[in-house]
Amino acid sequence: MIPPKVFISYSHDSAVHKQWVLEFATTLRDRGVDAILDQWELKPGDDLTEFMERNLEDADFAIMVCTKRYVKKANAGEGGVGYEKMIMTSSYLKKISNNKVIPIVREKGEPNVPTFLKSKLYIDFSKDGDIEFSLDELLRHLLNAPLFKKPDLGKNAFRPLEKSRPDRTSDGVREVMKIVVKAFNNAIIENVIYHEMFGRSNMPRIKLDKYFQEAVNQGLVARVGIYIKITDKGYQYLEDHGLFDE
Repeated sequence: MIPPKVFISYSHDSAVHKQWVLEFATTLRDRGVDAILDQWELKPGDDLTEFMERNLEDADFAIMVCTKRYVKKANAGEGGVGYEKMIMTSSYLKKISNNKVIPIVREKGEPNVPTFLKSKLYIDFSKDGDIEFSLDELLRHLLNAPLFKKPDLGKNAFRPLEKSRPDRTSDGVREVMKIVVKAFNNAIIENVIYHEMFGRSNMPRIKLDKYFQEAVNQGLVARVGIYIKITDKGYQYLEDHGLFDE
């Protein structure tokens, strides 16, 4: 897929906040999102307004990093000079589709978002201990990889409830098996080396190791030295889950 282009709007509250936004944008890029940030793009003498308008027009999404200062500036529609011109106000939201604007709340306390976004669902990034969960929610939206896949309509009106569990596309073993299929489909030789999988996944290394081991425990794959082998049970799993064409 083409990486989504995401414009990040924020206020320069402090050096600490500016550093957090930089690390946040870097993480997005590391995980397959084309994040656009002023700290990378601008240099002294550049036109701030032109930078904001041009990148908003090209963006697939706009992320608004909401703090009390950001909300105050956005509600007031203030322009000013310097970096205050980077504050995105409602007049700029016409550049992109309304459902592509994503507010994220950075500060603790009662969620604070600009008035014109009060009706929108936000993602809470105020708790550092829950950052990975919040980041997972955001990335799934940006990369069109929802946690739950809407099931097809069935024909059996009397299927037992316990057999109708949601299909969790986030299931780690399923994701590992998809990566294994891609690795085998693109392998030059018959065998696939374990470490070749890492370049085919946005999953962090520690998670990939964890879920690969779970796939081994379930008898779906085996590791022979540096090579990976799909077991008979693994081939049946791929067929049952429709993963052969991944």
